[in-house]
Amino acid sequence: MPHTRKRLGDLLVEAGLISEDQLHSALKEKSKGQRLGDALLQLGFITEQQLIEVLEFQLGIPHVSLYRYPFDTKLFSLVPKETAKRNLLIPLKKEGEKLFVAMADPMDFYAMDDLRLATGFQIETAIATKDDILRSISKYYDVDEGLEELLGNLPGTEPEQEEIAVDEDSPVVRLVNQILSNAVTEKASDIHIDPQETKVIVRYRIDGVLRTEKALPKNMQNVLIARIKIMANLDITEHRIPQDGRIKINLDFHPVDLRVSTLPTVFGEKIVLRILDLGSSLNDINKLGFNRLNHQRFVNMIEQPNGIVLITGPTGSGKSSTLYAALNRLNSEDVNILTIEDPVEYQLEGINQIQVNPNVGMTFAAGLRSILRQDPNIIMVGEIRDKETVEVAIRASLTGHLVLSTIHTNDSLGTITRLADMGVEPFLVASALSGIVAQRLVRKVCRDCARKQEPTRREIEIFAKRGLKIESITRGAGCSSCNMTGYKGRIALHEVLVINDEMRRIIMNGESFTKLRELSIKHKTIFLIDDGLLKVKQGVTTTEEILRVAILE
Repeated sequence: MPHTRKRLGDLLVEAGLISEDQLHSALKEKSKGQRLGDALLQLGFITEQQLIEVLEFQLGIPHVSLYRYPFDTKLFSLVPKETAKRNLLIPLKKEGEKLFVAMADPMDFYAMDDLRLATGFQIETAIATKDDILRSISKYYDVDEGLEELLGNLPGTEPEQEEIAVDEDSPVVRLVNQILSNAVTEKASDIHIDPQETKVIVRYRIDGVLRTEKALPKNMQNVLIARIKIMANLDITEHRIPQDGRIKINLDFHPVDLRVSTLPTVFGEKIVLRILDLGSSLNDINKLGFNRLNHQRFVNMIEQPNGIVLITGPTGSGKSSTLYAALNRLNSEDVNILTIEDPVEYQLEGINQIQVNPNVGMTFAAGLRSILRQDPNIIMVGEIRDKETVEVAIRASLTGHLVLSTIHTNDSLGTITRLADMGVEPFLVASALSGIVAQRLVRKVCRDCARKQEPTRREIEIFAKRGLKIESITRGAGCSSCNMTGYKGRIALHEVLVINDEMRRIIMNGESFTKLRELSIKHKTIFLIDDGLLKVKQGVTTTEEILRVAILE
């Protein structure tokens, strides 16, 4: 139906949701056979909710929000979970000969025909967002069918539990897969399995905030933990020491990599699984949320032939993503890129990646030394933890290599003092450093329930203190697509400090921190708090989020 497709673009332009330019770039960038709506979503020009409202208007099909929808669970036996997931649909209700289903794409006539033949009902459609449908499928299908079965026949002895944990058809395997698949659907970054005195809690970290997903009975703890350990190739019989492993798994048709870490606690082993979604598109510098000036400065830094560029921030502030995005930009056939990481998180094509292994003496410093004999142009060191690593990295940069790495400090200027505290000679720091990027992640206001508000008196003060004026603040009221939080997705704040000759002189002379700060202000460095407030001004995030991660001075 080509004319309808064309009209979708026109309708979105007429509704003022996208510009003509955005429409053209989406048409140009979309892959063969990809629907225009999906291309616009992928580019972030519109949200699913906006797309649905336009489709509803265009096709005259009502849209439903599945958040707290009173599902008739008996209908789930009519539509198998696989069919529901593959075709992105979920049955809503039955009236006489009609079966009402919510679909992400109500124009998918093949799926509707299949469903009609399989169920014998006439199919009536409504539109719902893809996320909403996937979330509902995870939540309501096989909701607790595995639990009763599992509780009914839980063996007492360890060898028997191990047997259950290995058997691919056992309910515990289904339960673990369900926990993993829900986490990916909800776009969680970590899964916490917390043993408590009387129960086991499963929590997901979504957009940086932990929230409880389900509580399981205490007697499931051992078999649940055994299953995860088996998947990660860990020692099931060892409960007293922490262990680390990885799981590679295909969930809902795409590959996911999980890093697993266990820790013995008073009530049993706590397990944290970090989800590395291999399909995520965080490898493009232009999509990391750099402000225009910062973007230019960062690109200039990484495109120099030598020097050290450090990315700094606490754990979970997206440092690795920024590093990988930088490597992706620099990755071409005419350069040799080597990385040394602990552990290698994402495998990048055409880049040689080495994993740290202290047991055999392969430390960051030792690995770096051997890398230098491999004739590299660009070296990425996962993390600078000690004086030895810094010194080898500095030598590498002084002999004509570009070195990218991360370090744990609070801000860009603090990194310089940190290196001095490590005992590195100031003249080495000064001559090798090209620049430092401090980074934090903040939650973005959910675009579907965003409302403009008057700023509070305190907010006006905060903005005035940084020399900015604020007219209105955007906040999310809470809706089904953001799980009533008002936030959906995250964006990075950056502070990009370029080390120029004036700064080098000050670092070499060991002059005071205040001098460095004055110089960075003179060179129009955008500090974290400023980048944050600018993003509040653009309506991307809220003042509370900025103050959670950046210090107001």
